[in-house]
Amino acid sequence: MAEAAAASAHHPERASAADWIAVAAGSLGALMATLDISITNSALPQIQGEIGATGTEGTWISTGYLMSEIVIIPLAAWLTRVFGLRNFLLSASILFILFSMMCGLSHTLTAMIIGRIGQGLTGGAMIPTGQTIIRSRLPMSQLPVGMTIFGLIVLLGPLLGPVLGGWLTENISWSWCFFINLPVCLGLIALLLIGLPSDRPHWDAVRQADWVGIVGLSAGLSSLTVVLEEGQRERWFESNMIVWLSVLSFAGMVLIAISQFTAKKPVMRLSLLRNPRYASVITIVTIVGGVFYSVIYLIPQFLGLIAGYNAEQSGWIMLMSGLPAFLVMPLLPRLLGRVDFRILCIIGLLCFVVSCLLDIHLTAQSVGHDFVWSQLIRGSGQMLVFMPLNQASMAAVSREEAGDAAGVYNMARNLGGSIGLAIIGTVIDRRNTFHVAAIRESLTANSLLGQERIAAYAANWFARTGDMAYSKMRALGQIAAQIQQQAMVITFSETFYVLAIALALCIPLALLLKTPTYHAPASGGH
Repeated sequence: MAEAAAASAHHPERASAADWIAVAAGSLGALMATLDISITNSALPQIQGEIGATGTEGTWISTGYLMSEIVIIPLAAWLTRVFGLRNFLLSASILFILFSMMCGLSHTLTAMIIGRIGQGLTGGAMIPTGQTIIRSRLPMSQLPVGMTIFGLIVLLGPLLGPVLGGWLTENISWSWCFFINLPVCLGLIALLLIGLPSDRPHWDAVRQADWVGIVGLSAGLSSLTVVLEEGQRERWFESNMIVWLSVLSFAGMVLIAISQFTAKKPVMRLSLLRNPRYASVITIVTIVGGVFYSVIYLIPQFLGLIAGYNAEQSGWIMLMSGLPAFLVMPLLPRLLGRVDFRILCIIGLLCFVVSCLLDIHLTAQSVGHDFVWSQLIRGSGQMLVFMPLNQASMAAVSREEAGDAAGVYNMARNLGGSIGLAIIGTVIDRRNTFHVAAIRESLTANSLLGQERIAAYAANWFARTGDMAYSKMRALGQIAAQIQQQAMVITFSETFYVLAIALALCIPLALLLKTPTYHAPASGGH
């Protein structure tokens, strides 16, 4: 009773203006971090040309960010305890500005990668801390509003990135994909100074830290991310780099496991997964995160390779999935406060499954408007899945565990994205090779349809060039290109089918979700 009364005293039924300013700061930091995951995708060709990087080398511009971000996310709770929340976020914001300027002014690949790693370390820290601010500063009755704002930002950031990056690159310069962080960060710093109280560092936490877990987490997760991101391009275990990074990743995981038994306060509290409700949230968000980032990759690839869209045009199609969130945003907090999370999550998963099934019927003639319905349904599904999961992850733990829970939750979502992209990259590569071979076998020299098509193409080229040998060669080239295109369309359809199955498998796990009681005062434990 005393704990409940204390909690009620510290968390009244209505949040103050300072509380909402703190929530705005946390949400803005999360937006900046999630936006920078994908804002460089549209500008990658121009960046590579400017700094003299090949296509393979240019992938490290994205991999460097993801590698460092996934390490810092679970460390954020410990770093907050060491430096204090306001000190930590202010330092991260200032460093994020400096690393962003470094990226925008880079003329070499080395400088760009160092800047992106720094961006990932400082920006990634703002994602779980934003969630922690909302959980600790808002009363339970207003938690749905705060978590809705946070959830929408995390959802829309990766979708908005390619559009904004493409527009800045086309109309100003690729450097502004990084320079735009300066005014945003200055606004964030102002909100942090106003909304968060000053706090003192606790240097004892450094001496008592779980250094075994920190080393294991840093080595294990960073290596695993590189393996997943670069494995397909490096032909997996045919590459010595992938082999040694896999060994390092395994060693890191062993150290993390050891720290769970030897440290008083493990830096990554995997003991939270003993709670079946929290474990079900983590499992679902890992799989849904994998599908979410896979779709963000698949649709622009289809539109670019098959429909001939540029990055900005593809970005606008991707942004359509954010439209349902904007339309129902005023109603969403009330919906989350009154409807059982299990129902919302299952409906969301079903919408997500349907959206993937709609995309298995694509053809070589499909263009952007053929994705309208699947994107709108997918956007509804994403919203109804991620919003309850965000809040269910916090509802399954106490306020004191919120920081650690947020770190594991956000790490799981990002790690799921890396795993999903690695799997579909392998599936696409191998299935496309299979379908190209199968179509070529069916199109033999005895195929009447094939001979007619080649003759028609050759006649068309002969009318334009007057050279029959050259015309036949160009005709065969056209047939080969069509075979490749048709094989790619079949492969994309199969991939969307696999994603639908993965989402359907999450439905039974949704029955374990816990719906929080928003109108009761928060207690010290659950």
